[in-house]
Amino acid sequence: MPKRPLSLSLDLIARAHPDPVRDDPSALALLTDDELGPGLTRVLTRRPEPQDGLWVFGYGSLIWQPEFTFTERRTGTVRGYHRRFCLLQRRFRGSVARPGLVLALDRGGLCRGVAFRLADEDPHATLLPVWRREMRGNGYLGRCVTVETEAGPVTALTFVVNRASDRYTGRLTEAEIADRIATGAGHLGPSAEYLFRTAEACAREGILDLHLWTLQALVAERLEARAAS
Repeated sequence: MPKRPLSLSLDLIARAHPDPVRDDPSALALLTDDELGPGLTRVLTRRPEPQDGLWVFGYGSLIWQPEFTFTERRTGTVRGYHRRFCLLQRRFRGSVARPGLVLALDRGGLCRGVAFRLADEDPHATLLPVWRREMRGNGYLGRCVTVETEAGPVTALTFVVNRASDRYTGRLTEAEIADRIATGAGHLGPSAEYLFRTAEACAREGILDLHLWTLQALVAERLEARAAS
């Protein structure tokens, strides 16, 4: 765990981004529930046996804003994917003129996050709200992954980057990522707020992610300069 506080803060973000951004629905076409439903059905059909409950693995905003009811939560590790800012946001946390970035799971490495257990009487109905939230912008693919936890492994639904999407940035440098995050803002707020809340939530869970920790310091430097000007 880091011994020092985050360099980034909500106060700094507010000073650097004092003006609200108007929503632009034309910036991102959103899929309907009818379009999203078959994909969720396919993922549920392919869940490996035996079942160990209905789980969702969160690594970004799902940690601090899950927006679903859960019966259990465990910190755990997914292997084969790592957490990275590699998905453009032209809406929500960015705009067409100044796109922001949000997290996705990309290939390689490992990721520590939080697995949430949900009621599984009707898996499709239970998962549809989170499926809609993550999948309607065509930036992610739903995947079932193994999450290693202290209480044993569980199989969980998570969301990996859709590399075929025009929102996928590829592997930018951390300086390039910080530039985008520092300037990006949409009607849900600045991209930097998303970074701050995720870094803060991970630290609270005992998860030290060097990618997040490095980025929050780089973004803080850029926002200090932006606020001063």
